[in-house]
Amino acid sequence: MATYIVLLGPPGVGKGTQAKIVANQSGLAHISSGDLFRENIKNHTELGQLAENFINKGELVPDDLTIAMIKDRITRSDCESGAILDGFPRTPVQADAAKIMLNEIGEDIDIVPFITAPDEILVERLSGRWTCRKSGHIFHTVFNPPLKEGVCDIDGSELYQRDDDKVETVKNRIQVYLRRTSPLIAYYREQGKLVEVQGNQAIEEVTRDLLDVLAKEY
Repeated sequence: MATYIVLLGPPGVGKGTQAKIVANQSGLAHISSGDLFRENIKNHTELGQLAENFINKGELVPDDLTIAMIKDRITRSDCESGAILDGFPRTPVQADAAKIMLNEIGEDIDIVPFITAPDEILVERLSGRWTCRKSGHIFHTVFNPPLKEGVCDIDGSELYQRDDDKVETVKNRIQVYLRRTSPLIAYYREQGKLVEVQGNQAIEEVTRDLLDVLAKEY
């Protein structure tokens, strides 16, 4: 039996970083829905071209198209032991579809770690980010400050804050995520599959807790 994990967490909690680390250490494939869209679009696959039509119009990619991409992805050899799903499912409807899709190959979602952290920590992590205008190098006022305020250490260009990194925007992003994801959190909690992991720790400690959760299940 393979192991399938859905990893949840709000913006700023480090979900994408943890998904890659845990996938590498556990031998599971890391399937990011965002990466999957970009890969299919870049490779001009039929699914990618269909998805691009919706994205270019500013519309959400329909569930059936997203599911088709995921279904195609899990047939690859690196998914023999299972996968960590990152960014999918996003709703109970998608979760039902994921269950049906996996049941067809004799599998199911086994566990759903939900990485959490206080809102103020998430806001600090996200709103402290500054980007260099020339090459896009990333700095952070707390975790990776530049040697000279407002200036990129690498190429000397001006550092600026993107609109989506500003405090009010960040707060809204977090609230939107929690509001939209709360039904999915409830969905997996009712099934006894949701396990909360404290994200207000060093990266290595969050990884340790995630691997401990997986070890207890299997």
